[in-house]
Amino acid sequence: MPGTDIRNRDDIFTLVETFYRRAFADPDLGPIFVDIVKLDLDEHLPVMCDFWESVLMRAGTYHRNALEVHRTVHAKAPLDSALFARWVEIWTATVDDLHTGPRAEQAKLQASRVAFTLNRRLTGTDDEELLPRPDRAVLAAHRNTVVAGRASLPLA
Repeated sequence: MPGTDIRNRDDIFTLVETFYRRAFADPDLGPIFVDIVKLDLDEHLPVMCDFWESVLMRAGTYHRNALEVHRTVHAKAPLDSALFARWVEIWTATVDDLHTGPRAEQAKLQASRVAFTLNRRLTGTDDEELLPRPDRAVLAAHRNTVVAGRASLPLA
């Protein structure tokens, strides 16, 4: 049964650590993290906590380029929408298992947006299934404005 909403960095740490332990054990994501990237979880956790603390609490603690990191991974093991969807699925389940509330919902929403954006930037495809339903309407409107000669997409 989920607990309280995400309140602080300690909650983020528990969420991120639980997520990565699940992802490492996943048959689809695990080999990428463990065998290809050889991710050192103890080193990686503070960075990911910085990222999520910045996303959820506007802490300004994340100062890296997430796209470049994923480009490096993508060059070693091509990432695709199925892998991003699995990442979102595990993240969402982990959030739901641990937390409930507005920040928990924001964590799930932002994860979907991050997955969509990384997939788009790495593969050049827009997989709408990665987006939460409200954002799919934004994407459709964006496509219409691109056809009309304007372009701006207010997604992550």
